[in-house]
Amino acid sequence: MTSGWSEVLLRQLLKRSEEWVQLDPLEDYREVTVKLWGKGAILRRVVKGADIAAERRLRVRANQFILSRIDARNGAIGIVPSELDGAVVSNDFPAFTVDDKAILPEYLGWLSKTERFVDLCKKASEGTTNRVRLQEDRFLSMPIHLPPLPTQRRLVALITAVSTQIQKAIEHRHEAAKEGQAILDSARSRVYDSASEMNRTRRLEGVCRQITDGTHVTPRYTESGVPFLSVKDITGGTVRFDACRYISEEQHAILSARCKPEHGDVLLTKVGTTGYAKAIDVDREFSIFVSLALLKLHRNLADPLFIEHMLNSPRLRAYSSAGTRGVGNQNLVLKFIRAFPVPILSLEEQRRFVAALEALKAQVTHLGTFQSQASDELDTLVPAILARTFSGGL
Repeated sequence: MTSGWSEVLLRQLLKRSEEWVQLDPLEDYREVTVKLWGKGAILRRVVKGADIAAERRLRVRANQFILSRIDARNGAIGIVPSELDGAVVSNDFPAFTVDDKAILPEYLGWLSKTERFVDLCKKASEGTTNRVRLQEDRFLSMPIHLPPLPTQRRLVALITAVSTQIQKAIEHRHEAAKEGQAILDSARSRVYDSASEMNRTRRLEGVCRQITDGTHVTPRYTESGVPFLSVKDITGGTVRFDACRYISEEQHAILSARCKPEHGDVLLTKVGTTGYAKAIDVDREFSIFVSLALLKLHRNLADPLFIEHMLNSPRLRAYSSAGTRGVGNQNLVLKFIRAFPVPILSLEEQRRFVAALEALKAQVTHLGTFQSQASDELDTLVPAILARTFSGGL
């Protein structure tokens, strides 16, 4: 143990809060939940007392330590923030007043995010596989290594400063990626607006030999076979097969008779996340669900990548949003898709614009990949700093 640090049982630092409140059916209450993996206590909802299935709730206070009996073993632990002072929780979220003469709530908050502290919660939990619950007495009997208050203040200041800088770096990289996408969208809009101003648009069905959608019947899935794609498999910017479902060759043959996706066709999302387009750039057999529309182009009139860029332009994304129908799982109907006003330029002009837009898209994709990798790397810094700090390494 680091010199000056002492071993202290959690029960010497935490006192179970018993501030119960009788619920008024007409009063609004803020309910708290605790997120997994050290993400802390957050507002779950604001609800009338009449809509809470209990006559009383535990009131929590700012700087109390709170945990989930069920998910403490998965890092659902933390400190109640000041904005949730006076909110309520069920008995599944015990709260503890922190002895701030021995341990700073901020210090305990950072400590609770460490792998070592989560391991304490795992050791204090027992039960069946699906209902493991933290045993409070066992948890409070767990020891931690605790430095003097001046050292705690120094470490809290250091960790907070480093964490703030890391968060700023992540936000800056995220903003850079957003700016790159905005530049691409602006370029798409300029192409679309230029064609519109010259009255060089026509209905989408005018440049397609077929506009249809995938099967409306959920097929019988198989462990392997022919890929069966839905919205989630194209919205990442590529046609992806790594997380798709599969159907049999026999089902694929039946579905392909009506709707057969091929290289050079364009897919358009029409259920849920609507109005996102992706030109098929793979030579692989697959079938699609009703959530995707299939556009088979007259290739002497329209370049697939040009149609992809125009459908993904802010103008047509807004147009598709306006045509989305339904509540909950919204739907873009084929009749409306067929009426999409798309720019019609010569193939030479389309391909010239495609070259410029694809170059921009490649830069945006690279920037997004770099931002994601950098964010992942930055995200690992805080746990590393915490592990080193609470083992006496700083």
